Amino acid sequence: MVITLTDAAAEQVQSYLDKDQSSIGLRFGVRSSGCSGYAYIVELTDSVDTKDQVFETRGIKVVVDQDSLPLVSGTEIDYIHDHLSEAFVFHNPNVAASCGCGESFTTKH
Repeated sequence: MVITLTDAAAEQVQSYLDKDQSSIGLRFGVRSSGCSGYAYIVELTDSVDTKDQVFETRGIKVVVDQDSLPLVSGTEIDYIHDHLSEAFVFHNPNVAASCGCGESFTTKH
């Protein structure tokens, strides 16, 4: 069970952390949403709960709540920036299907 960031994602998160000195890392998880079941939560966090799992990757702390962990375990978070858009991209080995608009997904669990 590990969550990793690519170099591009780590650089982007670090730029956010540099601007928000109260944050200690990135909170990553899921919430119920959309037609397929789950949507990702990606936000800066200033705290770690006793039930959170903390991963350190490329110098960035990634905090995952225990309910989300089975659904995102093994995910690599990337950051894509091209001429027209930029976004975090998730390579999650647990995804079984996603909706047509790409907003939500289901897992194998």
